[in-house]
Amino acid sequence: MPELSTTVKQKPLVEEQMISPWREGWKNFKKNKVALIGLFIVVFFILIAILANYIAPYGFNEQQFKDKHLPPSAKHWFGTDDFGRDIFSRVIFGARISLSVGFGSVVGSAIIGSFLGIIAGYYGKWLDAIISRIFDILLAFPSILLAIAIVAMLGQSLQNALIAIAIINVPTFGRLLRARVLSVKEEEYITAAKAIGMKDSRILLHHVLPNSLAPIIVQGSLAIATAIIEAAGLGFLGLGAQPPTPEWGKMLSDSKDFIIQAPWTVFFPGIAIMLTVLGFNLMGDGLRDALDPRMKN
Repeated sequence: MPELSTTVKQKPLVEEQMISPWREGWKNFKKNKVALIGLFIVVFFILIAILANYIAPYGFNEQQFKDKHLPPSAKHWFGTDDFGRDIFSRVIFGARISLSVGFGSVVGSAIIGSFLGIIAGYYGKWLDAIISRIFDILLAFPSILLAIAIVAMLGQSLQNALIAIAIINVPTFGRLLRARVLSVKEEEYITAAKAIGMKDSRILLHHVLPNSLAPIIVQGSLAIATAIIEAAGLGFLGLGAQPPTPEWGKMLSDSKDFIIQAPWTVFFPGIAIMLTVLGFNLMGDGLRDALDPRMKN
């Protein structure tokens, strides 16, 4: 009976000691006010993208030629463009396009880059040499020029722009995971797993990958901001979204000739890009400070 009471008393102590690093990371993240502002901005634009059909007062391609280039007013909060389309509605629907490209391209590049980086770092030798040289070749080109070349080969479309952005970001995730795996695979628990005959696939999935998720999440949040800018750049050049898709970069391109006559046609899509990128950058910096043990005091 005394032994039972001792066990019961020790259980809460054990539970307190088993603090999840993710819970601790979230606790540290909440202390960063600037990062919370970034999270609020990101959540705000995500909700706008999800609820675009209910928020937008007009269709994104609803044209009223008699109302073209109207300044901001109670009827058209952000004014209208050269086709009489409501810019507020187009900016709202543009959030859906830009965020889809940002998230989609980063998820694709993170999966491919992480896989190649883990293989290169864990097995090394000739596999590491080949994969690392592929990364070096991709990084040798300016990212926007490489994206332009890929889209030029695949064809001008939003889907091809997404593929191009995913490809140019693969080396970033690959080299990050390779460096992480080179460190993790020298840990004692990896050596112990090999000693008891655990398969490489299980070691990678159950030990190496879980201990490498933090840098992937941090890099992913920062990469989304970069992907949105790259998608806007391709759209501005006419290589991304095609008319009448309300992509923010394409909206800037379509309005550049009216910057003096109707500056609001450029101002509001530009502000949307700036705020979204700022939100992801602030959130990414906060995640880095919260999840990276080296940043803790």
